[in-house]
Amino acid sequence: MTNDQKLIIAFLDFPFPISYSKIMAVARKKQEEEIAYDLPEEELYPEDAEDEIKTYLSWHAHGRPYQQHSIEYYTNSFLITMAIEIILFLFAQYILMALVFSLAFLVFALSVVPPRNLYYRISSEGIRVEDHYFIWDELYDFYFMKSHGQDVLHVRTKDYFPGELTIVLGDVPIQQIKTILRYFLPYREYVKPSFMDKAGTWLEKNFPLERTSS
Repeated sequence: MTNDQKLIIAFLDFPFPISYSKIMAVARKKQEEEIAYDLPEEELYPEDAEDEIKTYLSWHAHGRPYQQHSIEYYTNSFLITMAIEIILFLFAQYILMALVFSLAFLVFALSVVPPRNLYYRISSEGIRVEDHYFIWDELYDFYFMKSHGQDVLHVRTKDYFPGELTIVLGDVPIQQIKTILRYFLPYREYVKPSFMDKAGTWLEKNFPLERTSS
């Protein structure tokens, strides 16, 4: 807009109640919007293609560590459970009897029924476990453990729930997972086992419920 046009608009605004300067501003803004809509989409949204979510690794594996057991395992487990139940019955500890029976039933159910396969995916935005997605800002660190002879990835979360993600690696090498995750999360090389972990390892080593195949 030239200086002469500005003087004319100012002159028209003075004697009349209508603000010609506001009318011209609205018309000019509308014209700019029409020009913007005529531009190609690449100029309106100049985001680079590198901003797309990248998938670094995806695989299918069990939803939890699982190991098939022989008849000897179930027989010994049943005999030990019955011995504990008889001792508790002699001392009239009926509530503890119900608790032991519930725990034994849970162990039998988890041992007999194999877990279904889940879909795992590590991308540039976070970790996906089946239908649940965790972004990197929600995760804290990661480490590896062995359970039932399988490599398991543990990813701790910043919130109390779920607290930790347990991901079975299946056929995926540990080194491949470690190389990817170290770009986003700190790696905990050693995790001190808890009392329950130590007790379970000691019982499994000294009082095995089944003979391992050599």
